[in-house]
Amino acid sequence: MQFLVVVLAGFGAGFINALAGGGSFLTFPSLIAAGLPAIDANATSTIALFPAQVATTFAYRSSLKKSLEDPRIDGKILAIISLVGGFLGALLLLATPEQFFERAVPFLLLGATLVFAAGMVMPQQAEKQLLSATGVLVAQCFVAIYGGYFGGGIGILMLAALTLYGLKDIVLMNSLKMLLATLMNATATGVFLFSGRIHWLEAIILSAGSIAGGFAGAHAGSRIPPLFVRLFVIFIGLALSLHFYLKAF
Repeated sequence: MQFLVVVLAGFGAGFINALAGGGSFLTFPSLIAAGLPAIDANATSTIALFPAQVATTFAYRSSLKKSLEDPRIDGKILAIISLVGGFLGALLLLATPEQFFERAVPFLLLGATLVFAAGMVMPQQAEKQLLSATGVLVAQCFVAIYGGYFGGGIGILMLAALTLYGLKDIVLMNSLKMLLATLMNATATGVFLFSGRIHWLEAIILSAGSIAGGFAGAHAGSRIPPLFVRLFVIFIGLALSLHFYLKAF
C-alpha cells in the first residue's frame, strides 16, 4: 500500500506540475505516509522532482535566452543568489530538530497553499514598478533560502517579485522562474545527496512517476481546465495542512 501511494503521488505530481504546478503538495505528504521522517521526506521529495525541473528548464531554453538578454534582468546575480540561497536553505533544514520541523510542517503547507491560491488572482503585470532592481534581488535571497528549506510556492513568489519589478511578458517570467528554481534546488540536492537523509527507492519511484505524469499531463492539457487543477491543489493543501496540524498538536 505504501509503495502504491508513492507511485500514485509521483504520477499525480508530474501531472499537475504540467498543468498548474504544486506537485510537492502530493510527493511530500506521500513520503510521510510511507513512514519517512518529515525532514527525510522533504529532502527525498526535492531530489525526486529535480530531474523533471531540469527537463522543464531545458524546454524553456529559447524564451529563457530572451529573458536573460533583457537589460533589466541581472541573470548572473540572480543565478548566484539562487545557488547560494538553495544551499543555505538545505543546510538550515538539516540543522532543524526533527520535532520542530514536524510542528512547522502544517504552517509551511498552509503558507504554500495560500501563496499558490494568491497566484490565481495575481495580475500578470503591475500597473507600476513597485520593486527596484535591488529590491528584486533581496526578494530572491529570501525565496532561494526558503526554496532550499521547503520550497512550496516558490514559483508564485518569484513571479510576484518579477511582476512587482515591472516585467510583463509571462512567458519570459516563467522561463526565468524555472531556471532560478532549478538552480536553488541543484545546490539543495547537492547538500541532501551527502546528508544520509535520502530514501533512494522512494526517490526513484517518485521521479519515474513524475516523468510519466508529466507526459500524461502535457497530453491532457487541452482537455482539463487549469482552474480545476489549481482548485484541486488548493483543496489538497488545505486538507493536508489541517491533517498535519491535528497530528502535530
